[in-house]
Amino acid sequence: MSQIKIYGLKANLDPIKKQLSDVIHSCVMDALQFPADKRAHRFLGLEKADFFMPAGRSDAYIIIEITMIEGRSVDAKKKLVRLLFDKINAEIGIEPVDIEICIYESPACNWGFRGMHGDEIKLNYAINV
Repeated sequence: MSQIKIYGLKANLDPIKKQLSDVIHSCVMDALQFPADKRAHRFLGLEKADFFMPAGRSDAYIIIEITMIEGRSVDAKKKLVRLLFDKINAEIGIEPVDIEICIYESPACNWGFRGMHGDEIKLNYAINV
């Protein structure tokens, strides 16, 4: 299980939301072996006055927050981050300097979905990859 939030300038995110979601999900499927039907992305488009950026970033700057059940290996998480940098740059044109990624992990018992506790549900994909 994962939830992904993408923050950026609204004017820049709106035209690329679908394509960016597709790229992000392809990276998650590759690195974490997610099924194609397990996509939960939220786009948070902000006005310029509400989105302060570090120096040296362009208006294309985005922040990707990935919250997921703990259990993935360091190698799988590093593969995900590398794929995100590379594929977003190659397919959408956002430079790696304008992409920040943070992965948050939480024990399965802290999750609830489909009316059940996350540590009691049988998933159709592996967590320990």
